[in-house]
Amino acid sequence: MLTSVRSLLAATVLAGAAFAATPALAEDESTSDISVSGNVAIVSDYRFRGVSQSDGDFAIQGGIDISHSSGFYVGTWGSSIDNWGAGEMELDIYGGWSGEVTPGLTLDAGLLYYVYPAGEAWYGDTDFFEPYISLSTDLGPVNATVGVNYAWDQNALGDTDNLYIHGELEAGIPNTPISLSAHLGYTDGFFATDTDGNSLDWSLGASVTVLGGLSLGVTYTGVEGPSVKDFTDDAVVGTLSYSF
Repeated sequence: MLTSVRSLLAATVLAGAAFAATPALAEDESTSDISVSGNVAIVSDYRFRGVSQSDGDFAIQGGIDISHSSGFYVGTWGSSIDNWGAGEMELDIYGGWSGEVTPGLTLDAGLLYYVYPAGEAWYGDTDFFEPYISLSTDLGPVNATVGVNYAWDQNALGDTDNLYIHGELEAGIPNTPISLSAHLGYTDGFFATDTDGNSLDWSLGASVTVLGGLSLGVTYTGVEGPSVKDFTDDAVVGTLSYSF
């Protein structure tokens, strides 16, 4: 998987309109419909689809989400980076809808905007858009997700496109604070790391809740293609995170 001004304005306008309609009761109902959550983390290496965005070094990350009981949400997430041409910070701004489309099946669809405030590449802009959609369900004790992200032809992608198909499995070990996860992704387009224009990436991970929202995690990740140290080589990534 750091709020935009537009996100805060939307939440404020919605709450304000409800409050103006009927005093105390409307205010209580409005605030209960909107929830805010956030997270901060330190990772030993920021890997995006198997590729390091921090040159194999530590990164500081964090995000905030504002969601409505209707299923609509907006949010932003950021990370320090050390990536050729992209500057020293990545900021992702997104919005979408998530909810059950049938009992036991959840759909999540939206639009991501990747922003690199100090980025400057030889081919022009570094910022780009990427719509996404995913479906998730429980298979016994395991939560399974499949999804597709597609970035159309944009200047930041060298006037090409990029297709990303992914799947995840997550499960908690009963009567323990430990969770296990597995991921497999397929890239076809600009971000492919193999010479034939497409590549697979994968990861296996485990995390443990230490106290409240504080957790520790470790993930083994890799990607197809030439192995470049601190860039596309396989890596073990450690994470210390806090959710609130």
